[in-house]
Amino acid sequence: MVAALVATAADARWMRAETDSFIIYSEGSEKSLREFASTLQRFDVALRLLLEVKEQGEANRLPIYLLGSTGEVAKLYTGSRSSSFVGFYRTDRNGSFAVSHRENGGRSRGTSASQETLFHEYAHHFMKRYRTGAYPAWIIEGFAEYYSTIDFDKNGKALIGKPAYGRQYGLVELPQIPVETLLATDPHSLKTVGQVDVYYGRAWLLTHMLFHDTSRDGQLVAYARAINAGIEAEQAARQVFGDLDQLDKDLAAYLRRPLNYRVTRDAIPVPTRIAVTALPPGEDAAIPLRLARLNARSADDARTARDGLRTLASAHAGDAAVWFEYAAAEWALDKQSRNLATVRSALDRAIAIDPDHVRANVLLGELLMHELEEKGDYDDAGWQKAREPITLANRTDPDDPLPLYVYFQSFVDQGQVPPDIAIDGLEQAFRLAPENIEIRVAHAFALANRGRFTSAIRLAQSIAFDPHMGAQARPFLEQLLRLRDQREGRRAPGAAE
Repeated sequence: MVAALVATAADARWMRAETDSFIIYSEGSEKSLREFASTLQRFDVALRLLLEVKEQGEANRLPIYLLGSTGEVAKLYTGSRSSSFVGFYRTDRNGSFAVSHRENGGRSRGTSASQETLFHEYAHHFMKRYRTGAYPAWIIEGFAEYYSTIDFDKNGKALIGKPAYGRQYGLVELPQIPVETLLATDPHSLKTVGQVDVYYGRAWLLTHMLFHDTSRDGQLVAYARAINAGIEAEQAARQVFGDLDQLDKDLAAYLRRPLNYRVTRDAIPVPTRIAVTALPPGEDAAIPLRLARLNARSADDARTARDGLRTLASAHAGDAAVWFEYAAAEWALDKQSRNLATVRSALDRAIAIDPDHVRANVLLGELLMHELEEKGDYDDAGWQKAREPITLANRTDPDDPLPLYVYFQSFVDQGQVPPDIAIDGLEQAFRLAPENIEIRVAHAFALANRGRFTSAIRLAQSIAFDPHMGAQARPFLEQLLRLRDQREGRRAPGAAE
């Protein structure tokens, strides 16, 4: 397995395209990558226009990896090339990224399969970053499906609301999920590929109807506002949509109608700032192993990625990026398996080559803090020393949220109340990466500790509704509600929050 991974890495010829909002990694030709990057950046501009997001571009850009086929994506995500997964979006404490494919066969109508997949995954990221309220699963998936079909006409105008042809079979040939069930279902609870296909199709169709059917104009916004005002989801649905059986009938009738779409008044400009470069040999070879590390599904997968990166580091001993990947892979192993001396040695090699390597310095700080905790040493001197590489990382790249978050967390781990500078840094980390669940949770508790319970609970609700988090987040919401009640219970009658 290690030999196969390293061989794949050695054969790779990856390129990187950088736009205002993305860093895209792909094999293949520079021309095709540049065209893909241009289309994706136009999609980003279109979303900002449609959803009235004033900011243009991203300080904290989203990395995207384009694999050669849907089978490669499926194997990376599930371990099986025959899985139905064709793309995915992931976010954790180390950042967000998306994986899609370059395969376009089998689609005779509409936009290409690869474009729809990537647009769907980016729509998730965009919604998490700019719409941080609480949304039921069907809206989250319906939103991504709806915007995934955006295309551009010959004049450059965006076409919004085109049919999702990839959902046709599920919508027409398979047993349908009643609307009442759709509104309350987490797609991760579904057992078969067919049920999932129907769910996504119905979520898209309902979203499309609520956006385009004039008789239901404004209902989707009213429904989301009701939920975010604290109304239970089913009650909000009946309050806004009316009789759900009638909504089901209306949806069936809507499917039989010719679907309309909207066109932007002005053309979406073709981006001019796209830089495409070939990766250095070490980083080029490390991309498949980085993906294997980030997507390890088991301890064996994690060890395999680590072993491959160890071999690669010996072959590219002068490459700081490869040494960091090796250190990160060793660090990610379970505590019984990892070798902390190896982590330190690899980090020292990376930092000796590139003293300002941001993530290597952050990981060094985390390693030093871990060693202090293992010794039971909570004195200020050691912890201040451990924070030095983290503050260096922040100075090197102020737009990377991880150093800001780890700096804040260092005081929590030491058992200290974080100072204002750390809390302000956490707030900036949240602004840079609001989609990051770990940062969002920490920010919510920081808000609660400052007495800002309304904002804290709103953040907690957004996590609890997320279909990619589900029940894991609900105890966190309940904890914040209890904390609020305890604080309010200690107040004098009539005291303000």
